[in-house]
Amino acid sequence: MKNILVFILFFTLFSCSDNDTDPNNILPNIPVNETVFLNNPQYIDLNAVGGWAYTQGGISGIILYRAGTTNYIAWERSAPHLSPQNCSQMTVKNSIIMYSSCGEGSKFSIIDGSPQTDGINYAARQYRVDILGNNTLRITNY
Repeated sequence: MKNILVFILFFTLFSCSDNDTDPNNILPNIPVNETVFLNNPQYIDLNAVGGWAYTQGGISGIILYRAGTTNYIAWERSAPHLSPQNCSQMTVKNSIIMYSSCGEGSKFSIIDGSPQTDGINYAARQYRVDILGNNTLRITNY
């Protein structure tokens, strides 16, 4: 009986795991809490569905995308498969692709963050977007 209890205790202790929902261990986890005022001229493209804009925050900045009339998506600008560096900061190409120029270059969908380049196993890191009012968004990672 004592051996069974020791086995159960041992099994329980070593079967615990981290329930982190972001499997990416390349990009550091830093707090994100940004407020975006959509009436600011730099966000004019977000007035239309399919519009996007760069904003501050995150590791290397944030790409904010308007996916629907009341749906905004925020992406980390650091390419998810590379350690943060100058060339790993993604830019938007043709309004639908986020692109990093490091090495051969890598592409990610601005719609769902999925990799569009073979051999990349990480999707772009997404942040939460809350609509606080007619012209205000809050971007967080909690």
